[in-house]
Amino acid sequence: MTIEKLHIQYQNKTLVDISFEINKSLALVGQSGSGKSLSLKALLGMLPDSMNLELQLHSAFKLVNGKTLAFVPQNPFTALSPLTKIDKQFFASEVKMKELFDQVGLDYTLAKRFPPELSGGQLQRVIIAMALSSDPRLLLLDEPTTALDPANREVMITLLKTLQEKMGFKMLFVTHDMKSADALCEDICVIKNGKVVEQGPLTDVLRAPKEEYTQVLISSNFSNREFRI
Repeated sequence: MTIEKLHIQYQNKTLVDISFEINKSLALVGQSGSGKSLSLKALLGMLPDSMNLELQLHSAFKLVNGKTLAFVPQNPFTALSPLTKIDKQFFASEVKMKELFDQVGLDYTLAKRFPPELSGGQLQRVIIAMALSSDPRLLLLDEPTTALDPANREVMITLLKTLQEKMGFKMLFVTHDMKSADALCEDICVIKNGKVVEQGPLTDVLRAPKEEYTQVLISSNFSNREFRI
C-alpha cells in the first residue's frame, strides 16, 4: 500500500507532510517530536478535532480500525484495565482466544488472570494476540519493544516476524530504535520535523546514510554498527 500524502495541519501550521510505501514491513523512524506519533494517530483516526488531516492512499483494502487495521501500543501496562480479567477484555470467542494465545506462545490459563499478574513480556504478547483477533491486513506498532529488556525484545521481534509470515499482514513499525527496526523491517522511512529526509531499503540506508540526521540516529543506536548487511 502507498500513503501518497499524509498532511496534518494545526492552526495554519503544517505539522506533518510525508508520503511512504509499505510493501511488507516499514520502519517509520525519527527522534521525539519528529511526527511519528502524529502520523500513527492519523492512520488510526485518533487525531484531535482541532487538527486538519489530508490523507491520500492507494491500497487493496480500506483502512478500518479494528478490522483491516490493528494497533499495538508502546506500553502494555496501560493498554488494559487492571481490574478486569484478560479474557473479559478480548472481543473474540474462546476458541479464537485459545488459538491466538497459542500463536503468541502463551498458556491460555493466563487469560483468566488480571493484567498486573503478568510480566511485561507476557502482557505485550496478550496485546498482540488482541490486535490479531480481527485478522488485520495492516498492523501498526508504536515502539512495542521499548519497555522490554534486551532478551524479551529479541523474543518479541522474532515472534512478530513469525506471525507476519504465518498470517500475511503488513507492518508499520514506529520507533526511534534503529536496532529493533533493523531486526524487524525491510524498508525504512526517516522523518524529521514532519518531513521525510531519507527512505529506502533498510539495509541500504544503514550501510550508507545520506543525511546527517540519519547518521546521528544510527550512531546513537549502534555502538559497534552491528546491523544486517
